[in-house]
Amino acid sequence: MTDHSKRHWVQLVALTTLAAAALAACGKKEEPAPVAAPAPAKAEPLKVAFAYVGPVGDGGWSFAHDNARKALEAEFGDKIQTSFVESVPEGADAERVFRDMASQGNKVVFGTSFGYMEPMLKVAADFKDVKFEHATGYKTADNLRTYDSRTYEGAYMAGVIAGGMTKSNTLGVVASVPIPEVIRNINSFTLGAQSVNPKVKTRVVWVNNWFDPPKETEAATSLINGGADVLMQNTDSSAVLQTAEKLGKRGFGWDSDMTAYGPKAHLGSAVINWAPYYKKTVADALAGNWSSGKAWWGVKEGAIDLVSVADDVPAELKQKLETVKAGLKDGSFVIWKGPILDQSGKELLAKDAVADDAFLGGIKFYVKGVEGKLPN
Repeated sequence: MTDHSKRHWVQLVALTTLAAAALAACGKKEEPAPVAAPAPAKAEPLKVAFAYVGPVGDGGWSFAHDNARKALEAEFGDKIQTSFVESVPEGADAERVFRDMASQGNKVVFGTSFGYMEPMLKVAADFKDVKFEHATGYKTADNLRTYDSRTYEGAYMAGVIAGGMTKSNTLGVVASVPIPEVIRNINSFTLGAQSVNPKVKTRVVWVNNWFDPPKETEAATSLINGGADVLMQNTDSSAVLQTAEKLGKRGFGWDSDMTAYGPKAHLGSAVINWAPYYKKTVADALAGNWSSGKAWWGVKEGAIDLVSVADDVPAELKQKLETVKAGLKDGSFVIWKGPILDQSGKELLAKDAVADDAFLGGIKFYVKGVEGKLPN
């Protein structure tokens, strides 16, 4: 083969190789660029609504509930969205508010007053996908649960201090409406006082409202004029403590720490911490574990306490208080243990018998030592 023929053959082989490579390249499928997986859609927050019977600034009942609502927001962040309506009357207006809350997409609705029971039952029947929570009531449904705090434990602890601090042996209670919850608190306050001072008598003035500062002031003044030198209340404003401060007597805060409203008069505050219960309820709803039923929490669950005890309360009285508090927490102390007598001296709870929740929930009598007639 000549040199010219060799060069021609080499060139032919090279061209053939290039052509083959080009054809191979043309036949190769182009791989699609990887597509990023879409980010998971962010879950909509659980909408939680509250109805308050008084203004959030009442310093007592509604204020305590709203503090717990704020604790919920701090606990769950953007997993929930809360709202509230304040000063909701007990009646037709309450039904309208609950219906609005359910219609606006709230899936947990808290009604924080006894008189909301029937309106909540009615609305719950129409919104089966909403979880309703009724404070202090006793009627339930598949999607309506009741909850309460053992306020009588706070009342008893206040009574322990009152019984040791009274000089006239006459205590006064400004009461709201005559339902078992309030009557139970008056009695427990009296029993606590009698545990350190058997001579104590308790007088009661009813205002037939939860939040009515002028009437509460009038009632407190009447009790003081009648000889009471230590006052407790089962109403929602700070008016009773403020009246005690103005007239030079002593008193207790109720539902929230009311020290600032009457620092000279203040002996302590029987407070409710709703946050533990609200946190558990919302956590259950988020996890799909919510169920109907009844809950009644007290000192044991961190829901009730007596706080900010005055400096001039004697050390032995403070120690008695701490002993009671510790006993309530671990179950070694029971407030409603027989013998318990009514005003007439009739035995309602035999010696060493312990009242169950059914007994406590149906109290419609004054214990021995409470003066006056119980309203119908």
